[in-house]
Amino acid sequence: MDLDAYVAEHGGEWRRLEVLVSRRRLKPGEADELVLLYQRAATHLSIVRSRTPDAVVLADLSRLVLAGRAAITRGNRMSWRPAADFFVVRLPAALYLTRGWWLTVMVVMVAAVWGLIAYVLDHPSVLTDYYGGRPEEASLIDDFVNYYSEYRAGTFFGRVWVNNAMLAAQCLASGVLILPVFYLLGANLISIGMVGAAMFDAGAGDIYLTYLAPHGFLELTAIFIGGGVGLRIGWSWIAPGPLLTRRESLVHWARHGMVVAVGLVFVLLVAGILEAWVTPSPLPPLVRVGIGAGLWLLFLVYALLWGARAARRP
Repeated sequence: MDLDAYVAEHGGEWRRLEVLVSRRRLKPGEADELVLLYQRAATHLSIVRSRTPDAVVLADLSRLVLAGRAAITRGNRMSWRPAADFFVVRLPAALYLTRGWWLTVMVVMVAAVWGLIAYVLDHPSVLTDYYGGRPEEASLIDDFVNYYSEYRAGTFFGRVWVNNAMLAAQCLASGVLILPVFYLLGANLISIGMVGAAMFDAGAGDIYLTYLAPHGFLELTAIFIGGGVGLRIGWSWIAPGPLLTRRESLVHWARHGMVVAVGLVFVLLVAGILEAWVTPSPLPPLVRVGIGAGLWLLFLVYALLWGARAARRP
């Protein structure tokens, strides 16, 4: 094969391909032309390589074919569509499909916390035994209030976000064994309830509620969701239902659990921002509580009302 004649015959196509490759945007006709010229250039490269392996022509033609391939596939760039699909459909649908479990955990836990506070206030000796003595009122209140401002807001935010995310993740991950979830939620219940009982006993119940509520609505709900979804995963292999095997049921609900786990990272991110910057802020108590309660109600609308709509989508 006469290489010079071959280059002269097809050189115009190669130059045209190089022009199209260099453009960032192509018209529909130019895109079709790019694909056709790329295919022809790949054929030409194969012919040159097999018959007259000239190093210079091979190098130039190989570079052009690679550039053509890259130009054809460069449309597969990062897209926000999967992220939008996650937050618009997959996460609210998963929250809605598991609502019975985490709403039950929420109601039981809140009732148990108030029951514990009421019991301890009726039996002061429990408080003394728990703290190793009667807490000094002024010191107890100062420690509780200063807890939210003793560190820089950014540092405190990082600590509470990681701590709460770990707790929610532990509830989800250990749900397959069921019993560890009760232990984790019970330990959290005792911690919150005993502090609340001590604050109410010291006559500072209003301070306790106004410092807990701004972030607590969202934060505790996220932890209850972690516990409820974890229990749902555990129950999936105990009672898989008539249509699925134990393994299929476990895989099905574990997938929902992974979606919820990722979503809770962002929910707890918002709760951490509230705890670090809103809870200790000089804003009036009603405003701080209102911000937390408003965001919590928006989340419930997202999980239950929007979630019901998302769950009905194919």
